[in-house]
Formats: sequence, C-alpha cells, structure tokens
Amino acid sequence: MVDETTTGESGRITTSQKLTRRQKQASAFVDATTVGWKMMLFKIIVLGLLCATAVYAALVLFMNDRWLVGSLVLVGAAALTWIYLKRGVLPAKYLAPGLVFLLIFQIFVVLYSGYVAFTNYGTGHNSTKDHAIQAIMLQSQDRVPDSPTYAVSVLEESGDLLASDDLFFAIVSSEDEVLIGSADQPLEQSTEAEVEEGRVVAVDGYEVLEFGDLLERQTDITDLSVAVSEDPNDGYLRTQDGQRAYVYTSRYIYDDAADTMTSTETGAVYRDTGDGAFIADDGEQLLPGWQINVGMDNFVRAVTEESIRGPLIYVTLWTFAFAFLSVATTFALGLFLAMVFNDKQMKSRKYYRLVMILPYAFPGFLSALVWAGMMNQEFGFLNNVLFGGASIPWLTDPWLAKVSILIVNLWLGFPYMFLVCTGALQSIPEELTEAAQVDGAKAFQAFKSIKLPLLLTALAPLLISSFAFNFNNFNLVYMLTGGGPRDVSAGVSVGSTDILISMVYKVAFVGAQADYGLASAFSILIFIIVGTISVLAFRKTKALEELN
Repeated sequence: MVDETTTGESGRITTSQKLTRRQKQASAFVDATTVGWKMMLFKIIVLGLLCATAVYAALVLFMNDRWLVGSLVLVGAAALTWIYLKRGVLPAKYLAPGLVFLLIFQIFVVLYSGYVAFTNYGTGHNSTKDHAIQAIMLQSQDRVPDSPTYAVSVLEESGDLLASDDLFFAIVSSEDEVLIGSADQPLEQSTEAEVEEGRVVAVDGYEVLEFGDLLERQTDITDLSVAVSEDPNDGYLRTQDGQRAYVYTSRYIYDDAADTMTSTETGAVYRDTGDGAFIADDGEQLLPGWQINVGMDNFVRAVTEESIRGPLIYVTLWTFAFAFLSVATTFALGLFLAMVFNDKQMKSRKYYRLVMILPYAFPGFLSALVWAGMMNQEFGFLNNVLFGGASIPWLTDPWLAKVSILIVNLWLGFPYMFLVCTGALQSIPEELTEAAQVDGAKAFQAFKSIKLPLLLTALAPLLISSFAFNFNNFNLVYMLTGGGPRDVSAGVSVGSTDILISMVYKVAFVGAQADYGLASAFSILIFIIVGTISVLAFRKTKALEELN
C-alpha cells in the first residue's frame, strides 16, 4: 500500500509537501513581520532623535530672538516626520534628504548673500545699535575715583540643559540687597541667595566659582563688564581678581532722548545720521557701528568709486581671459593627445594614457602648492635646475604671474579634456573618415569637416561647464599666487592675478576691514554674469533644444 503522505499520484502535491510549504510561508511571514517591526522601531528612534534635536535647536534660537529660523526648524522637522511615517509617499522619502541639503547649502546661502548685499554688514557694522552703544561705552572706561569696593562672587548657570557659558557677578549692595548681573543683563535684585560675611556664597540655579575655577577663567573674568543699571551712563562693575569689584564709567555719555554720544574729554558730540554709526560734525565716526539696510549703495559704490571700479573692471576682464584661455588651451592639448593615442598603430597606448591622466589624480590645491614651490624665484626647481640658476620672477611679476597660472592650469586641466575627447573620438564611426578619404579628402580635411563638428556638438556642454568652473577657479589662484602681486593703488584688497571670486574672498575676509556687504554685491554680479553666459552658450549650441 502506497503512503499518500509521502508519494501520492503523479503530478499531485503530497500532504507532506503542502505542510512544508505552509510552514515556509508561515516562517517567511514571521520573518517579514519581524523585519518590518525592526525597521519601524529604527525609523521611530531616528525620527525621535531628529525631533529632539530640532526642538533643542529651536529653543536655543528662540532664546536668541531668532524666531523665523527657529520656526523653520520646527516646521522642517515636522514635515520630515510626516513624510517618513506616512504610507504612500515613497518618492518624497527619497527626495526629502536632497531637498533639505539643497535648501540649506544652496537656496539659503543665495538668499542670505542677496540680503547682505543690501546692508553695510562688515567690520564695525555687524550687530545692532544697542550692542554698538554698549560696546562704545565699554571700550573706553576709567575707574570711578570714589567707587566703593564690592565683595564680588563669580557665578555660572547650572542644572539646565540650555544653560549658557556666560559668567555673572553677584554683590551685596550698601542696602544689603543681593544684586546679580551679566554682560547682557544689568544688575538686578535676587531673593534666592545665601550671604555670609557680606559675600554671596550660594544662589539657586547658579554655581559659585571656586579659586581654581577663577584661575582657569581669569581672562573671561577680567574682561567681563556688568552694567550697574539700565542706563549705561551709571557705569559698569569690573574686577581684576574675582574677589573685589569696582565701578567704571565710560569716557562717553549717551543721551537717549537726543540719541547722541558726547565725549567727556573733548566735548565732541556724535549723532546718528542714518549711516549706521555715531558721526561727529567733522566726519569722525565712533566704532563699532551697527548694521543697517543701505539699498543699492554697495552696487553704486562698485561702479562709481574709482578706487573700486578700476580694479573691478580690470579683474573682470582678466577673469574672462583666464577662463577662455584655460578652456582653449586645455581642450587643444587634450584633443591633440587624444588623437595621438587613439591611433591603433601606436603601441602601448594604455600605458601612455595612464601617464596622461596622472595630474588629474592628484588634488588640485596640492598640485598648485607644489608648483608654487617649483616657481619660487630664489629656490624654485624651474629657476635653479631648468634655467641654470636664473632669477625669473614667475609669481611676482604681474604678467609672468598670469602666464604661470595658465601653465599650471594647463597641467591640471588637460587630463580631463584628454579623457572626454578620447571617449568622444571613439564614439565616432571610422567609416565616416574612410568615406571622406575615399572621396579624396586628406586626413586633416576629414578631421576638420567631419570629426571636429561632431566633437564640438558632443562636448559643447562640457566646454561651457569648464568655462564656468574656471571662471570661479578660486583654489588655483589663491594657492599659487594668492592673487598677487598686490595692487597698492586699489581701494580694495586685490592683486594682478585675482579673479572675481578671489577678489570677493579678499574683500570679505582678508585685511583689517572686512566688507561683507560689498563682497555679497560682487557675488551677485558674478552669479548674473556666469548665469547669463551659460544660458546664452547653451542656447547657442542648442544643448537645451529638447527642453524648450
């Protein structure tokens, strides 16, 4: 008798096979359920950490009166939480991370640069008017001759996740009141303090610094000035040892009603004339000033002030020349080498090609630094070895420095053009060239009439992008010459080899006076120039024909 649980009739599934299949299905269902719960748990943990971080960041921003940014952080966190917890929005789950980075690192940067371009933001004008008044009152202080001596205790906040690193002074006034204040908060009465022998020894929510802590933060303590009251003319409390404090007053008197600063030494009166600073009748300014909107003033300065307009025109012309010559030279050399090493009759082509792309494998900024050393006028390899000890000013002569930049950029850029030209050449059928030669065309004529137009059609977008890249090739210019030699006659920090982007960097970050507003205005001009050229070039080459 045949056991049906193991064999069965031909073509039928036996009982044991059915049980095995059901067991596998049940096991697969359990495994899928377990994986699903694990993924859900992981997702909840990640989103929980994201929301906690967003709430913490928003609270910090709200405490610093950054209401708009704090609100955007909360809205963004809520949107991400909704996207990753809701079913049926799979495309949004993939797009969300890229969109977040796009908003933070692209859109926000562009919008903020545009905002700064219409302000006087820079050295001496980087805060509010209240902060400027406080800074002016603090920067020139003298101790009041008959100032009482206060037994001061230095405090810091404790026990709060959002506690700052700010220091506080705590004193006992002549009326036996405990007063506590910081750099941003004038002295105020506190009823939650413990006093022993005329000195504050404990305050709820604060820690009193011990002697060792005072030594570690000695600089912060001696630099700390706490306003005696809301009126800055009443003076500031300062200490030199963290044990005794005295009252200091400024050499300037601020009149809130008249909105003026008066010097107690010279009697000069400085007024708010709407230029973001207190200015005397003779034009002298009190710095720091404060940030204000100046409208189109930065753009007007760029085109009307001769000390800025001249260097701007010169740098713009050199930037166009540098970008064009960089693309032309690298493309010409790359195309020539691609044609040479694309010839099937040449032996060991793959080894030559490997050597050709070696400069492309090294970091560009590192290669620029190496070339800067090789072109050193006194100790460089080029002068001492190749030119027999000659003293050629490769990097210090204005015209030779330009030539040096083009040479180094040729070294760095031709491997890329060699690669793309090699690929484009190999994609062109050889039958076209052979047909032209059969019709009597010579090799150069066939290349000029057939291969070159096809190459330019394929490589035009890459050449345009290469032009845009070299238009903003900051690394090469700054690492090789630093933009020099310096143009001492210019009203801004600029040199003979500076391009627009390096000029913007110098205006914003190099030198004693940083002018972020003017640098942002230059950045907008660069954006408009590059964008216009790119659009016109793409339309000219019909690269965007399919999108129109």
